[in-house]
Amino acid sequence: MAEKIRVLLVDDHQVVRRGLRTFLEVQDDIEVVGEASDGAEGVARTAELRPDVVLMDVKMPGTDGIQALRLLREQDDPARVLIVTSFTEQRTVVPALRAGARGYVHKDIDPDALAAAIRSVHAGHVLLQPEVAEALLSQDEQGQGGGTGRGSTLTEREREVLGLIADGRSNREIARALVLSEKTVKTHVSNILMKLDLADRTQAALWAVRHGMTP
Repeated sequence: MAEKIRVLLVDDHQVVRRGLRTFLEVQDDIEVVGEASDGAEGVARTAELRPDVVLMDVKMPGTDGIQALRLLREQDDPARVLIVTSFTEQRTVVPALRAGARGYVHKDIDPDALAAAIRSVHAGHVLLQPEVAEALLSQDEQGQGGGTGRGSTLTEREREVLGLIADGRSNREIARALVLSEKTVKTHVSNILMKLDLADRTQAALWAVRHGMTP
């Protein structure tokens, strides 16, 4: 049997944490390993418990979710963070994703969809609900996401990799699809980000969608 996905819950509302725990504990492949009531505690508990996925709220007293994300990135923590929040405005979404979140979903998400989101993020995918993607695309339209002309600097192989990133594929899945090593795929991803002047694969995925470079 495959190992369970270890999940840490970070939310300042105990009722929310209790509800999430109650649902997730009935999933055969997910284990809730701990809870935290703010970002600072979340960072400390992440270091202590080494979860695979952290479910993080954004708006919390003291150290909020975005600050916690930045701290985790500074520590080069391997845990993947899925934002679960009531706030999907551009001013909240964009900083969270730039800080390192691997997914962003609304708290009213269907429970089964949340479990699927955890599995997807754990597998290395970037996960955004439609309204979140819309907020990021809106920012891109305001001139912060790279121009179309930059796409001409990509090689044919890099365009293939970019399209698969936009399709939500992990590096391992891209390697299998293109019959490449994961190391080679990582090199292509780095080159894509450099050429398009993008910060991460989330921005790359949205750039590809906006410029019609999806499979």
